[in-house]
Amino acid sequence: MKKTVFEISKMDCPSEENLIRMKLDNLSRIKNLDFDIPNRTLTVFHTEESTKIESLLHELNLGARKLKTEITEQTKFDENSNQKRILSIVLLINFLFFLIEMTTGLISKSMGLVADSLDMLADSFVYALSLFAVGGSIIRKKRVARIAGYFQIIIALIGFVEVLRRFFRSEILPDFSIMIIVSVFALIANGICLFLLQKSKNKNDVHMKATMIFTSNDVIINLGVISAGLLVSWLNSNKPDLIVGTIVFVIVIQGAQRILKLGK
Repeated sequence: MKKTVFEISKMDCPSEENLIRMKLDNLSRIKNLDFDIPNRTLTVFHTEESTKIESLLHELNLGARKLKTEITEQTKFDENSNQKRILSIVLLINFLFFLIEMTTGLISKSMGLVADSLDMLADSFVYALSLFAVGGSIIRKKRVARIAGYFQIIIALIGFVEVLRRFFRSEILPDFSIMIIVSVFALIANGICLFLLQKSKNKNDVHMKATMIFTSNDVIINLGVISAGLLVSWLNSNKPDLIVGTIVFVIVIQGAQRILKLGK
């Protein structure tokens, strides 16, 4: 048995972990994957050479870099019997907040909330694909990945068009109070999801859990929308909301591109 450690510089949250798991799930030589999200490292236990593993990781454009490969005597790994239940809960939370943020974003005329809702939807797709892959064929999983990826890109491009329209037409001031309140609840929801996913791996280090939460892109996005809401109130302008919305749309498209690569 060999143990190869990779640095994954862009692995910020469990969504990237699930993308990696799905990318590597058809390699029979892999016996176990051990993720350390706070330190952005992945340890792969495998037989034969690591060349194919390294190649597949590079295709995801997550900044994968092999650190070392060594021989290990470890052959037994802990099985997480409740992983499917945890993924189901996280999927439900993410999809619920997609609906909440999309609805309140349209009502409050906030592009930041609309864009953040799509980020939640992106996470929902990843968790759904992870569940769908259990017992399912690789071909069927890849077909769903392509549909999900293209759907996200289309919605994000529509969002870009709306942002441009609002930039050059009469100013539509979003409801900053709705932006802030909903984003605070979304922030809490993301914290719960990250806590559950970390707990499912039996890592009881509280500091590691806190680090995982505060380094997550999802949390940063939530804070960005909250900040935009405060700036909208202070400046009496919709520009902060449009800027944050644009940034999040870019993140959503990048996530969609990674999902599309699973369909290849």
